[in-house]
Amino acid sequence: MTSAKHHLPAGTATGDGPYAVDVTPGRAGWRYSSLRILTLLPGGSHTFPTGDSEWIVLPLSGGCTVATDSGETFELHGRDSVFAAVTDFAYLPRDARATVTSPAGGRFALTGARCERRLPARYGPASGVPVELRGTGNCSRQVNNFAAAGVFACDRLIAVEVLTPGGNWSSYPPHKHDEHRPGLESELEEIYYFEIAGGDTGLGYQRVSPSRERGTDVLAEVRSGDAVLIPDGWHGPSMAAPGHDMYYLNVMAGPGAEREWLICDHPDHAWIRGTWPEQPVDPRLPLYPAREEPIREEPARQEPAQGEAR
Repeated sequence: MTSAKHHLPAGTATGDGPYAVDVTPGRAGWRYSSLRILTLLPGGSHTFPTGDSEWIVLPLSGGCTVATDSGETFELHGRDSVFAAVTDFAYLPRDARATVTSPAGGRFALTGARCERRLPARYGPASGVPVELRGTGNCSRQVNNFAAAGVFACDRLIAVEVLTPGGNWSSYPPHKHDEHRPGLESELEEIYYFEIAGGDTGLGYQRVSPSRERGTDVLAEVRSGDAVLIPDGWHGPSMAAPGHDMYYLNVMAGPGAEREWLICDHPDHAWIRGTWPEQPVDPRLPLYPAREEPIREEPARQEPAQGEAR
């Protein structure tokens, strides 16, 4: 059932540049969403043009300096790993050049989206990242909403981090956002990038099922460094194997006039939400707390009930 087109195991999506993962709209066969994973040795640096896309530089491990050709410089403290702490980040506009330098080395996600507006380059502090707990029981997960709609201003890019304790399911109930229905559902392309605790033995599973005839159909065993492309379909669950906490980075963008994340739950499984008030949140969460009280940069556009599935 796994589609080689949509499941990209670690090492298979490197492209022509210095990236461990390099997903472009052209490679994915869609219009907007991009993801690059950049590894720098101690003292290493990498310069790249932003082109027709806006980008966020997000440390996965280690810290870095991000400098633009317009003279802005952002020092990112970063973190030891995605399982250790919330991180700060840097936003880069389209039509610019940026250099990422890491004195001690590290790994950095570049989350991108083709866009029209050129917003200013700026720093995103870790203290401004809302840390949210969603679901209860074995559906409990943690969401770091660093670039969610309504939290950090971008033109089209939406990006969040999800942490799922070993044995739990996230992205559940399965949901979709593959058609424009005003006030109900957004049309968004999505990339999932995974890291699994436990080294080489860590694993999890990702399901995507068709929402239309001949739609995306994936059941993949995922390990650290894997990516899954979701142009359409019901996505979820994301299953963390017992003993192996799961991290994934979600990168989304789409053609809508409004930057919003509106989802539709799978009708066969939406009932599970009704069981959540009867159960406690997994006591293992949060895996780590927010740094400080979240700072919101723009008003939320989605209805609260729409923001609970990931």
